Amino acid sequence: MTGGDSAKERRQIVIVGIVTALTLFGDSMLYIVLPVYWKEAGLDALWQVGVLLSVNRLVRLPLNPLIGWLYHRMSLRTGLFMSVGLAALTTVGYGIFKGFVLWVALRAIWGIAWSLLRMGGFLTVIRYSDDTNRGRFMGTYNGLWRLGSLVGVLFGGLLVPMIGLSAVSILFGIMALIGLPLIAVSISKGKASGTHQLDSPRGVRNTVWSLQVKKIVISGLMISLLHAVFGATLTYLIDTSHPSGIPWFGLIIGSTALGGVLTALRCAWEPFLASWFGHHTDGPRGRLPLFMVSLAGAAAGYALLPWQLPIGIWIGIVIFVMITSTALGTVMDAMASDAAKKTSVITVMTAYSVSTDLGAAIGPTLIYWVVGLQYGMTSMYLACAAVFIGIGLWYWQDGTRKGRRVLGEEADIS
Repeated sequence: MTGGDSAKERRQIVIVGIVTALTLFGDSMLYIVLPVYWKEAGLDALWQVGVLLSVNRLVRLPLNPLIGWLYHRMSLRTGLFMSVGLAALTTVGYGIFKGFVLWVALRAIWGIAWSLLRMGGFLTVIRYSDDTNRGRFMGTYNGLWRLGSLVGVLFGGLLVPMIGLSAVSILFGIMALIGLPLIAVSISKGKASGTHQLDSPRGVRNTVWSLQVKKIVISGLMISLLHAVFGATLTYLIDTSHPSGIPWFGLIIGSTALGGVLTALRCAWEPFLASWFGHHTDGPRGRLPLFMVSLAGAAAGYALLPWQLPIGIWIGIVIFVMITSTALGTVMDAMASDAAKKTSVITVMTAYSVSTDLGAAIGPTLIYWVVGLQYGMTSMYLACAAVFIGIGLWYWQDGTRKGRRVLGEEADIS
């Protein structure tokens, strides 16, 4: 791939990342404003907020295989068009429709839109990348779409108190439609899996589920579960450690405010840090060294998080854990894409999407099931640290085998 070709491919991936970010404005806004402005949505009780914020994830679990099946039979361009249209429809719908039942339907449709978008993003990176830049391009894509979450959280939280939930929802929905012309001019027609076969040949079908693919699917589930545990309990940890608030230059910052600032900080660094991590793994050393270091760092961070520590040190640990999350998410996505490129693109990425969605759904449920027990939070975080170490030991075998293979090749040459 020449320098000019590389720039063109990167531009197409950047455009799809921007399109994905535009569709996320409305969804991300709801996580901040709906717990406060739920009556504006026509809801009757606060428990309905929890259902609405989770139903989109639940519908993705059975839908991801269907989305993969659809991408077998339609072009990448068509899938992205559908996803943007559905995302815009649901976001505008937040501003037009009232009531719990209608909002459940809207959130379920958003789940379909996000599944189409996420799979479309994976396939875009795989189509327009090679082994020399796939990690960097995956980091670029992931970082850009996370900016959509940042905009939704910050501007949604600012504008809704000023002009209302309905007006902001319609505005964000209209902005999502900007993605349609961007897709039209950037994504060419053609099968979703690019130059690769949509279906593996009959005799090769069993080789799709190699040990490498199985490890990636299982690791994706476990790491997304562990990250979901952290995301679901960040403000809880702050609140239980500092129930009266955190002093900062004469002000008292609450747990939700600090949690929001830390989350926004991660969204802000993602486009730069994720791309850098991905680029670092595209080199001759491969993805395993950074993956192993990130697992070890995450294990250490999780083991320290539930303890009473000075607030400055504790916030430093939180930021460090978030950095390891950025690294692990980028490297895992790149590793999944590597495996998919070698076998069956849509089949592998569908399985990977299902496993990561399942982990994200299990994590919050699991942690809040034990949080009320004595030492429940501490035990859970120490268990999470142990799982990170276990994943690292599982992959350590790959590194030692590769090292022995390289030494053997050098001996043959000499």
